Amino acid sequence: MITEYINEALKKAHYEIIEDEEPYYGEVHGLNGVWATGKTLEECRNNLKEVIEGWILISIRKGLSMPKLGNTEIKEVEEVSI
Repeated sequence: MITEYINEALKKAHYEIIEDEEPYYGEVHGLNGVWATGKTLEECRNNLKEVIEGWILISIRKGLSMPKLGNTEIKEVEEVSI
């Protein structure tokens, strides 16, 4: 489920070239604070993937809701007692 969510987030990523030591910049609109840079587009994408993963883990730990991306959603599941 987490891998699918990360892949959906990467599909929504927007990349641009900026004037910086690491000129490739990427962000995912709708995921606040999720951005990364890299010396190459591939490095930027890999860094962005790690940032998304960290964002997911922090959101889960803090009990924050995460937006649905495509058909993929991460949400808390209530335990059912038997």
